Amino acid sequence: MTIQNREPFLDRLAQRLGQPRHQLSEHPYQQLNDLPQQTLSTKTPAELLTIARKNSEALPVTFHEVSLAALPQLLTDYVAYQGGGPLLLPTTEQFVNYQLTAWQTAIAAKQQVNYWRPDADRATNLKAAEIANISISFADFLLAESGTITVSSHPGQGRALHFLPTHYLSIVPRSRIVARSTQAIAWYQQEQAADRLTSSAIHFITGPSNSGDIEMQLVTGVHGPLDVTYVVVAD
Repeated sequence: MTIQNREPFLDRLAQRLGQPRHQLSEHPYQQLNDLPQQTLSTKTPAELLTIARKNSEALPVTFHEVSLAALPQLLTDYVAYQGGGPLLLPTTEQFVNYQLTAWQTAIAAKQQVNYWRPDADRATNLKAAEIANISISFADFLLAESGTITVSSHPGQGRALHFLPTHYLSIVPRSRIVARSTQAIAWYQQEQAADRLTSSAIHFITGPSNSGDIEMQLVTGVHGPLDVTYVVVAD
């Protein structure tokens, strides 16, 4: 990507404002405190789980804690509760990691199941997301401080999978509950530097979409799923 006419534009803007151009070399960024790194850093994993649940449910998010063995039944119950398919699932090895391959077969025998396909064109995957009643994804982290999940897009899990379906469920291992965004970002930077992360985008999702722009009336689901569920799996 090439930025054109940046310097003339910034020079003209500074001139119209009647002030000199700000130069980072003359005024480098200096962190005033270490709160981004230290907030909640003394909390135990159990305490972070409690904080994550409290902050998630306040969004509001439906929050579940389950064992690996109980995960398939929870997903089956969730699909039934939300009215069934079409379902949109990612193409990922995470189904193997969470021992969900038998569940994939069983749910496909009862419901319409589509996958975000790495070999499909963009329009095909977007259509699958548009018609989906439910989507299920696998999150990278859950941030305790804000009740935010982070998800990285990849060929088998595009960004529309998270935002277009009516109902959205995200699975995250309990060991991936961290205090706040700085811990997650540090991991993403490390993975990217080691060429283990080829994501086109990293999304921070804090519950269902909310908008209070019109007459200060809070409306949920304006530009995203109507409801969001987090499933924390003991690992």
